[in-house]
Amino acid sequence: MQLSVTFLGTSGAIPTTQRNPSSLFVAREGEQLLFDAGEGTQRQMMRYSTGFSISNIFITHTHGDHVLGIPGLLQTMDFNDREAPLTIHCPRGTRRDLRSLVTLLDNQPTFHVTIKELGDGDVAYRADAYEVRAFETDHDTRSVGYALVEDDRKGRFDRERAEELGVPVGPAFSKLHAGEAVELEDGTTVEPEAVVGDPRPGRSVVYTGDTRPSERTLEVVDEPDLLIHDATFADDRVDRAADTAHSTARQAGSIASKMGAKRLALVHLSSRYAGQSGGHLEQAREAFSGDDEAVFVPSDGDSLELPLVEE
Repeated sequence: MQLSVTFLGTSGAIPTTQRNPSSLFVAREGEQLLFDAGEGTQRQMMRYSTGFSISNIFITHTHGDHVLGIPGLLQTMDFNDREAPLTIHCPRGTRRDLRSLVTLLDNQPTFHVTIKELGDGDVAYRADAYEVRAFETDHDTRSVGYALVEDDRKGRFDRERAEELGVPVGPAFSKLHAGEAVELEDGTTVEPEAVVGDPRPGRSVVYTGDTRPSERTLEVVDEPDLLIHDATFADDRVDRAADTAHSTARQAGSIASKMGAKRLALVHLSSRYAGQSGGHLEQAREAFSGDDEAVFVPSDGDSLELPLVEE
């Protein structure tokens, strides 16, 4: 079951020669999702061969470095004769701003575009076996983060134990694995718990967008497989981070540690660091209680596959 993340834009505020403004592409079992769409996002999608078959765009807030890629992206979809509908999710109170971007320069997409406002705790999107939840963040405008959370998977089916109990091979196995009891020919009833293990956790990805360190982030998901957190500044600009409603790399590391995150991606790096991300990495790792290698600063185009946990 594929779940991958491609970092299309990892710069903060303005593009650099190495980094595009914020955008994140997620592919799950054939479905494509886009989180934020800074300037040049469509070119990044072409450059890194993601394709344009996205079904939903999730916007964290309406600052330009997170949304200015929307008009060009939608017009390109139109030129490519897109027919499938598209839903754009955004924080409460920003629908009008998003509608203005969609119809910029009197553009009116020929495919249907729905704009859906969200607040803290809302389920933005429910799909087969997973959902995307919105949560409140602490930025200097209306903002939310998003958590993609898969449903728990069925426990492992113990075929050997089922046969020991006399369950005939065939449909009865499927019934038990689906949670239904099975009555045998001798009148004995075999309950699912006798042959099916505990549910196995699905995977989860948390994307904060721009935010100060927030207790709300800690509550969204326990032990996410991947936390993608604002790390605009290093320790040398901790006061600037607070004033501009951003986080430092060290603060991101602390949040990841408290959440029990398995991996931490540091994004939205200020252009003042111009490719010098070693300080960010060192400081985040100092605050993170897990494996140092689990903390990383992705480059644009980096892609990460999240494996299923087999328990």
